[in-house]
Amino acid sequence: MRSKSASYVLMAVAVAVVSGCGSSGKEKKKFAYVERPVEQLYQDAAARLENKRWDEAIELFAEVERQHPYSSWARRAMLMRAFARYQTNDYDEAVEALDQFITLHPGNKDAPYAYYLKAMCFYERISDVGRDQKNTDDAVKALNDVINRYPDTEYARDSRLKRDLTFDHLAGKEMYIGRYYLKQHKHIAAINRFKYVVANYQTTDHAPEALHRIVEAYLQVGIVEEARAAAAVLGHNYPGSRWYEDTHRLFKKNGLIDKEGMPVAVVRKARPEAEKKDEPPDLGKVKDLDPGAIVPPPDEVIPEASPNQ
Repeated sequence: MRSKSASYVLMAVAVAVVSGCGSSGKEKKKFAYVERPVEQLYQDAAARLENKRWDEAIELFAEVERQHPYSSWARRAMLMRAFARYQTNDYDEAVEALDQFITLHPGNKDAPYAYYLKAMCFYERISDVGRDQKNTDDAVKALNDVINRYPDTEYARDSRLKRDLTFDHLAGKEMYIGRYYLKQHKHIAAINRFKYVVANYQTTDHAPEALHRIVEAYLQVGIVEEARAAAAVLGHNYPGSRWYEDTHRLFKKNGLIDKEGMPVAVVRKARPEAEKKDEPPDLGKVKDLDPGAIVPPPDEVIPEASPNQ
């Protein structure tokens, strides 16, 4: 998932912190300790950064911190060193430097950038759904930090977009495991995975498939009523989806469609007239996802449209 799409944002900080500086001094091949004015050291490091000579930039920014540890230049150098580490895929080292900056300078004007870059260090390491998703979980936490702490910044706007992608990825992981369990005829384990997707990742593209797989698993073990309830939720929220069409075919295959092409009605126990509502079930009613939790409103025939509706 590595794209460096946020580099323009990150480099903007580098440009900002070097603005106002004079021309850079001559580049040195070796970084032996030679005490130099902080402005010159920083300019040399920034020049390496601009030319994408990341390792040299890292060394020079570190020199700024070593030789002038209490200057404002050292704070800037700490961030730029982390950015250079990010560019060389040294994510753990970058995170370490960013955590140090955040701890020492929590109120600094560049703190939002530090939190955002830290999130990118996890985001860039997200692996495919067949592998461990610790970096994805860490990315969600770090992106939430940016969003919650600095909601009106450009970093928060980009973090919201990337968080949606991480949610989709995490949902994909659950679906991957659930489908595996279904193939192994471990229906309860599969149902639990699919229900977790419905409860926690409703806004992702995986939600309609998860509902269909719940229907599929329940029908395989003969729990027809729960299958109907899940189908009702699917039909209400995704009536034109391929997954609802597949669900309808499953009901037909299992002889659960009447002569008119509609599902056999299931009527729930009546409730007081004052409590009746003319509304179909929705995803918000399946938060807990216990067996039987996905249910249609009482007194209503479970809606089940034909694929052409």
